[in-house]
Amino acid sequence: QVQLVESGGGLVQPGESLRLSCKISGGIFDFYRMNWYRQAPGKQRELVAGFEGGDNPKYADSVKGRFTIDRDRVKATVYLQMNSLKPEDTGVYSCNADLEGLWGDPPITGLWGQGTQVTVSS
Repeated sequence: QVQLVESGGGLVQPGESLRLSCKISGGIFDFYRMNWYRQAPGKQRELVAGFEGGDNPKYADSVKGRFTIDRDRVKATVYLQMNSLKPEDTGVYSCNADLEGLWGDPPITGLWGQGTQVTVSS
């Protein structure tokens, strides 16, 4: 079964960094479209960053200049590098993706990771 497996969350102080990972597990696929979302307690889920096809990544205004998306096709993994973290970055971060099969498998759309908690607090 193809899954998105996330890791990298944790508790950090303001100004510190974290690197989240979203890895394709269970099949030979590549990311066609991929978005990182976050949901803070009591708030709606918001789009943080993402890319589609070969386009440059896009970022929410609140994270521009601090967050960067990176992808490693060999490892079938997309990273979210988060620098200069602020308390308002706290939340559960989830990846959502459409995948394209590399060996003739049909595409998979709307796949979600399990989420990883990021807490920024002094």
